[in-house]
Amino acid sequence: MSNIALLGALEIGLIFGLVAMGVYLSFRVLQFPDLTVDGSFPLGAAVAATLIVNAVNPWLATLAAAGAGALAGLLTAWLNLRLGILNLLASILTMIALYSINLRIMGRPNVALLGEPTVLSPLQDLPIPIYVLTPLAFLIAVIAIKGLLDRFLTSEMGLALRATGANPRMARAQGIHTERAILLGMALSNALVGLAGALFAQSQGSADVTMGVGVIVVGLAAVIGGEALLNPRTVIWATAACIFGSILYRLIVALALNAGFLGLQAQDLNLITAGLVALALVLPRWRAGRPR
Repeated sequence: MSNIALLGALEIGLIFGLVAMGVYLSFRVLQFPDLTVDGSFPLGAAVAATLIVNAVNPWLATLAAAGAGALAGLLTAWLNLRLGILNLLASILTMIALYSINLRIMGRPNVALLGEPTVLSPLQDLPIPIYVLTPLAFLIAVIAIKGLLDRFLTSEMGLALRATGANPRMARAQGIHTERAILLGMALSNALVGLAGALFAQSQGSADVTMGVGVIVVGLAAVIGGEALLNPRTVIWATAACIFGSILYRLIVALALNAGFLGLQAQDLNLITAGLVALALVLPRWRAGRPR
């Protein structure tokens, strides 16, 4: 595998590290099975791309994409809490609705960003190759966001969020407003996913309405795989496991697709994903010495 392919896999792995942290918030912290991710990822891309092509500052467009993702998470939580719809079904309904919303936002199935200014445009003026600078810039951004998330989850509000997911009845008995905690957690989770979608669109040069298909599986693979390998016991290590699992996932996929002796092609991506998720699920049992 060439250095460019390796750095490209690292770049995408870092972007999906944000998705993995969002999935960690919903699935692990809140215990809320959320499929909104498959809709909020292309939503972030659609909002950012549409605003950028309409001459909006790319930084503001990226921020707006994160805000749009937060609104999608709030909608899912509202359907569950206020209308009493099962959490998984509520997220599916939001995901389905977002497909049409994304088409409305873009006005067509895809929006190209070639030639448009993005948050990565300033890197092109530097003497270092862009394929080296881009993953480095994403690494700095992801580490900064991880630090902010770690600080939030160890704050009083973050502890209330974790208590809500661990034992809602006990959290209410301690005076925690669990509904507000769920609304906040779901908004933050999908804001990270929307931000990832915006960065992915600007990195790849386009936004497409179908780019969210399978994102939740990739996020789960990163979370489960990272936890299986690092066995995190604190929040700081748990978010680090999300990023590590995402990068490792993308590197394994890139190696598998570039290994000629395996005979794998781009259309085998879902097959590779399924195999990696299955491996991540059984790895903890193997490590504990209790294979089934």
